Amino acid sequence: MCGRYYVDDETAREIEKLVNEISSTLHQKGSKRDIHPSEPSTVLTAFKGSLHMEEKLWGFPGYHGKELIINARSETALTKSTFRDSVLNRRCVIPVAGFYEWNSSKEKAAFYREDSSLLFLAGFYKQFPDSDHFVILTSPANESMIEVHDRMPLILEREEVFPWITDSRKTEELLLKKPCSLKKDMAYEQLCLHDFTGDLT
Repeated sequence: MCGRYYVDDETAREIEKLVNEISSTLHQKGSKRDIHPSEPSTVLTAFKGSLHMEEKLWGFPGYHGKELIINARSETALTKSTFRDSVLNRRCVIPVAGFYEWNSSKEKAAFYREDSSLLFLAGFYKQFPDSDHFVILTSPANESMIEVHDRMPLILEREEVFPWITDSRKTEELLLKKPCSLKKDMAYEQLCLHDFTGDLT
């Protein structure tokens, strides 16, 4: 699953190079800003044939309005009526510096790429009465993640960002890809996982 991620100033600079514009939500002072479910975040979509940056809320309103759906399994997203149309027609990418996961002892670990300051998480979005909302896709954990959790975000390579967003012929292939290896850091302050229910991981 993915229940919280973070962005930093270097992330903002990387995205600025990628799309030649930057959202003020990422251009904040300080070394790190955590993004929690239900909060607005910058995502990449396509606009007139090029990548476009806009702000959307993290999490689909849940069933009966009681829960947020923040994640969806990449292997089954196309078979779920809640997700299928969005995956086919409204794909997006969430650029982050890294993300957090908690193990069975509720110890928090941070995951990030050693070879890049940026991770590109595959997602999709849908319009609701209040705003557009997005969901992050997850895949089975690889060897760098499995000791902490059995799921992880579906991570795209830089060259896969544009095809994921714009090329429907690549959708099924990318949904089943194996994410890259990540570095793990357990040195952060240990916190209990917030009581977020409703994620489909």
